[in-house]
Amino acid sequence: MVSAAGRQAYMASMDALTDLDLERYARHIVLREIGGDGQLRLKNATVAIMGAGGIGSPAIQYLAGAGVGTIRIVDDDTVDTSNLQRQTIYNGADLRTTKADAAAAFAMRLNPGVAASACRARIDAENVAALIEGADVVIDGTDNFATRLLVAKAAHAARIPLVSAAVGQFEGQLAVYRGWEAGKPCYRCLVSDDPDRVDRNCSEQGVLGPVTGVLGTLAALEAIRAIVPFGEDVAGRLLLVDLLSWRFRAIAVPPDPACPVCSDHALR
Repeated sequence: MVSAAGRQAYMASMDALTDLDLERYARHIVLREIGGDGQLRLKNATVAIMGAGGIGSPAIQYLAGAGVGTIRIVDDDTVDTSNLQRQTIYNGADLRTTKADAAAAFAMRLNPGVAASACRARIDAENVAALIEGADVVIDGTDNFATRLLVAKAAHAARIPLVSAAVGQFEGQLAVYRGWEAGKPCYRCLVSDDPDRVDRNCSEQGVLGPVTGVLGTLAALEAIRAIVPFGEDVAGRLLLVDLLSWRFRAIAVPPDPACPVCSDHALR
């Protein structure tokens, strides 16, 4: 375990990769698409993770492992026994502990060079902008439609790339939104405005544990891609995952010309 003083010294060297960085992230650095410059960008990046549950747990694990310098974890829930089936960063010792605290502690145990902060807050219209302020990427793994709309609107207003993922039973979906860019949709373009939408959470419909691992890991990958661009830009496409039939497919999501958030009409 690295001491607090050691962690402080490590975090003070944000303008260069240390010898420890070069060793720890060697498998990243040898990738032409990442390299030393990309790893340094990860070290200086901030990712806000909204929800430390089924999606957030694997995302936190892989972002901490990847060396993302600052991970802000927002969740007001506590760890319950039923979470342990899929939220594998927690264990029995964490029961009744606030998820944000337990997740931040896990991230810093996994990688002492990461600064993980716990925000024990219920996301609402008054605090959502502050909760994502200064982030380079937002990952939304919340479990209800109203909160996802709040997070998406705030990320769009702040022009922060949004990685949004959702799961249910054996299926999941994931997309990256940058609706302020020409030809790119925002989250509202996909879901429209449906105040009567009925949310069905995991406690009601169930979910196979590894499904959350797949989608949460993909969310971490897309957050890394947003910080260090590589490969194809996936913004504007929706990935649909059906693990009952082992099918992955991506569909285009065009901007909605009448969208109340990102259309020309909304901006006037």
